Amino acid sequence: MAVATEQVAETISMVTQQHLDIRTITLGLSLRGCVHEDIDTMAQRVYDRLTSAACDLVPTAEQLEREFGIPICNKRISVTPIAEICGATDAEDLTPVAEALDRAAKEVGVDFIGGFSALVQKGVSDSDRRLINSIPHALATTERVCASVNVGSTRAGINMDAVLAMAETIRKAAEATADTDGIACAKLVVFCNIVEDNPFMAGAIHGSGEAGEVINVGLSGPGVVRAVLADMDADASMTEIAEAVKSTTFKITRAGELIANEAAERLGYERGILDLSLAPTPAEGDSVAEILETIGVGECGGPGTTAALALLNDAVKKGGVMASSSVGGLSGAFIPVSEDSGMIRAARDGALSLEKLEAMTSVCSVGLDMIALPGDTSTETLAGIIADEMAIGLINNKTTAVRLIPAVGKKPGDTLEFGGLMGSAPVMEVNPHAGDVFAHRGGRFPAPLNALRN
Repeated sequence: MAVATEQVAETISMVTQQHLDIRTITLGLSLRGCVHEDIDTMAQRVYDRLTSAACDLVPTAEQLEREFGIPICNKRISVTPIAEICGATDAEDLTPVAEALDRAAKEVGVDFIGGFSALVQKGVSDSDRRLINSIPHALATTERVCASVNVGSTRAGINMDAVLAMAETIRKAAEATADTDGIACAKLVVFCNIVEDNPFMAGAIHGSGEAGEVINVGLSGPGVVRAVLADMDADASMTEIAEAVKSTTFKITRAGELIANEAAERLGYERGILDLSLAPTPAEGDSVAEILETIGVGECGGPGTTAALALLNDAVKKGGVMASSSVGGLSGAFIPVSEDSGMIRAARDGALSLEKLEAMTSVCSVGLDMIALPGDTSTETLAGIIADEMAIGLINNKTTAVRLIPAVGKKPGDTLEFGGLMGSAPVMEVNPHAGDVFAHRGGRFPAPLNALRN
């Protein structure tokens, strides 16, 4: 669908007054050609590939910002899951590859690079095992590298051995960065039904079904949607609310379509997807929680929250797909506690609990995101939280994930400070009754009946 520049003229006021931005331009890169049996040689190949292919990414994005007047908050790279290129090496510690990714990210000027990852929903290969074991050290010694592990899918079920392994990995990552509020955990996501073209961190990977170089764009705009709804009468019907969200999302998506087309053409790479996700920031007014409250919920987390979020998520997708034929990624509404000023407030007020967040994840994009937990939360409790969220994704045939941060030395009511888009995370209460048996049973949670679709 062709995009005329005048179609985004109305969007300029959204930029200056309502926090509209292009959240990220993410360059997806295949690293298949970097395989080598020597870990240091492979790391150098990875560095050379990234610094060559991504050298013009940031300058191009900055030029687009100047030309069209729309901020592009983040410039990022996603790569082939690193476990997939490490089968040829027998190195136990894969941190040298992570360090090469980090050096390259700094060299080309991107904010984050995703793909220190493994896909183990049905089984764990030797290179998968080595990558998972390397995650705590790799994330503790790098600044911009993000990691993800897919432990479940609707077609395969849930690898419960991998769930426990990731609970243990999260704890080790928290301990390795205890002096920085567990920042390594903020760069680590556990997935069910991971997608191959997600431009958002920390879970971005460049999937095996993708071209060698692809430009994916992630949108934003919670503040714009909130401003539109705030102008509506209190007696507006839910149908009218949905139509307003659809109309607004259409305009936001058209702006993203323009930027994506221009970026791909100027870089000479394949145009990928537009991710429609409403991604909040800690800035006041740029909050998904405040949208739900504008719809009519007293405070985010109160009765009606899940229904309001479901309406919002559905309307965002309907409006977006009318504006672009390239919608993909996750697309919906994110609810990261530390990155949303309204969520932070609701959690501190006691209106938003971990259990309510879990319910909300059944109707929105991804899952339990940037959740700070008490430092003494057991490994079994972490595994239970992961398994619960994976089950929601498994049964509902959707992507779900967890980004949990056990805050070493912290208790409920304390706060973790990350700064920037990661914001601050209030430490939340956790149900202590996980038990000691469930997490250690292992095996594979079978694929559900709705997986049999052939």
